[in-house]
Amino acid sequence: MIPKEILKKVKRIEIQTRGLVNDVFSGEYHSVFKGRGMEFSEVREYLPGDDIRTIDWNVTARMGHPFVKIFEEERELTVMLVVDVSSSSAFGTVAQMKSEIAAEICALLAFSAIKNNDKVGLIIFSEGIEKFVAPKKGKSHVLRVIREVLYHQPQGSRTDIGQALEYLSKVSRRRSVVFLISDFLSSGYEKALQIANKRHDIVAISLTDPRELELPDVGFIELEDAETGETWLLDSADEGTRRAFSKRAQQGRSGRQKLFRSMNVDQVEINTRASYVEPLIRFFKMRAKRYR
Repeated sequence: MIPKEILKKVKRIEIQTRGLVNDVFSGEYHSVFKGRGMEFSEVREYLPGDDIRTIDWNVTARMGHPFVKIFEEERELTVMLVVDVSSSSAFGTVAQMKSEIAAEICALLAFSAIKNNDKVGLIIFSEGIEKFVAPKKGKSHVLRVIREVLYHQPQGSRTDIGQALEYLSKVSRRRSVVFLISDFLSSGYEKALQIANKRHDIVAISLTDPRELELPDVGFIELEDAETGETWLLDSADEGTRRAFSKRAQQGRSGRQKLFRSMNVDQVEINTRASYVEPLIRFFKMRAKRYR
């Protein structure tokens, strides 16, 4: 039985994100993620200038003169939401935890997809695969996806992005648009990302909280790694300590950016201190320009 609190959250997210889809994202999504594949439509007589590689030799032999195959852009897409629910996702020092923002982003993308008559699937992961929802169409299916993200109780604490991407390759043979939503506090997933990105159109949505980037000046504080349980006692009043903390965080961020660029993986950076809407709009517009 799903708690009433979760159902209320689902309804609130539905109302909020569907409004954004109708007002802002619908056209952007359509122009950016319209079908990249091609499917056979019909044959017609050969015309001067047609690519000879499209000649249908069977029809040509039967009719006695050249015919070519006509292909149309595939309209239906499969959108896969691959969501990190490791312990570090249950962190937030502003208004929302990273996991709550991830659920809203999932809803926004899912409603955009079904408005475009696309299928939506879901993979929830931590250090292992925790949930798989096969791609389907329709509002009721999208509401189920949102409920799964909100209601899921994580079994693992750590993050294994590599395993999630390997699983994606097994269950999604058809080329899909894949939104990988995580804080990317993981390593060793480079090879799996490279392989998955050859088949799929992967978009990395990275979630970060301000306190993961810089320490406040509040004296001695104890920090705990949510995924390993390891703790540190730091003197945040020390400027050198704060500088070293920020430098380490920036190095991690720069390393991810470099990795994604090297593989032509698009990245959207979301910080919990600000709205996720603006970064997503910028991303959609950037993609739209690229494919014009």
